[in-house]
Amino acid sequence: MTATVLDDRLLELRAQARHWGEDFRAFGTQLDRDPDAVARCTELPGVRCLAEMIIPAEYGGRGVAAGGHRFFGMSALERAVVLEEFACGDAGVLLAAPGASMSGVLVDMLGDEQQKEWFYGSLLESPKWTFFAVTEPARGSDANALETALEPVEGGDFVLSGRKKYVGNAARARLGVVFARTRPGPLGVTAVLVDTTTPGFHAEPLDMIGLRGARICAIDLDSVAIPAGRVLGRHLSPTRRGMWACARTFNRLRPGVAAIALGIARAAYEYVLTHRRSLGHAERDRLDRLGRRIDGARHLVHLSAVEVDADAGNGFLASAAKADAARLAEDATLLAAGFFGPRARWEHPALDKLTRDARGVEFMEGTGNIQKLNVFHGVLTGKLGRDDPFPAFGRVLSTGGSSCG
Repeated sequence: MTATVLDDRLLELRAQARHWGEDFRAFGTQLDRDPDAVARCTELPGVRCLAEMIIPAEYGGRGVAAGGHRFFGMSALERAVVLEEFACGDAGVLLAAPGASMSGVLVDMLGDEQQKEWFYGSLLESPKWTFFAVTEPARGSDANALETALEPVEGGDFVLSGRKKYVGNAARARLGVVFARTRPGPLGVTAVLVDTTTPGFHAEPLDMIGLRGARICAIDLDSVAIPAGRVLGRHLSPTRRGMWACARTFNRLRPGVAAIALGIARAAYEYVLTHRRSLGHAERDRLDRLGRRIDGARHLVHLSAVEVDADAGNGFLASAAKADAARLAEDATLLAAGFFGPRARWEHPALDKLTRDARGVEFMEGTGNIQKLNVFHGVLTGKLGRDDPFPAFGRVLSTGGSSCG
């Protein structure tokens, strides 16, 4: 499939990101061995790009220059283009980079002027890591069942208490976002900005098999002081923050996560092209089918990004893209290993790392089952047609997902 929704500007951005992503591979091996080695790669152009993205120009963002244009990463399509190329270089380095990341998307949606100036201004002072904490040990990512509590104290401020788990970069971060509950019901969910130097905040890295550079953590929140001015969406009605904002943030981020999975799949495909110069007819057919599937998945990812950029509440296609791309990453890495025999992962450490990293994407921004339920809801309600934008996306509704053939 050669169709594309990318204009000349975005094609320039893709070419620049592809060049920067090439630097990630060597550092990815180092981070896989020692996640604390991230300090050695902060001067890479691609890492600097990630540190400067998702900071709007009106708050001092400098953006990223490519092909005579400047990009700020405020659109899902821009992020999808960049993230695929960086993940093809190394997803671990990508996820280990400092920057506004997920928190920046939520602050852009919910923050008032003072909150945006504080958040973006802090990132502009020097590159900083951020975190985005929803998932809890006993409740998973079900925001309706959150137990982390935000309670008022005398003087109008709050304290934050609870536990979060599987939160990227939390042990490195200086600031981030935590979702908590102020009262029962969906309108009781809210998000707050947290300074990690505040007493009572503690993040502990978890053992990881893949994506080790991301430093996934568990967080303990022991009566962490939260000034009233750090409650996001305080200037909005309760129906326009909390769960509403959480869902829209995930919709805007999901094409980017799908792009990360796509980048891992492409890296595995390109590894075979580079290291297996001679292929039999059956092997060539298998590899060609994988290449076509990667092209199709990319088109779906880009279309889903266009859709959420037009309406952040319409994330059904983004769920289809994420479910399909995550399965593709797993299938592609296993298929790639099959081109090198039973000792492939032992003799080709790069393939072993790709295989391990691919499994981690399934758990980012909701597992495949959750994405398929969302797609089904879109079809059932008529908000997502079976042939819109093309029938191939319907395969994510099947129990087993698609295969490499």
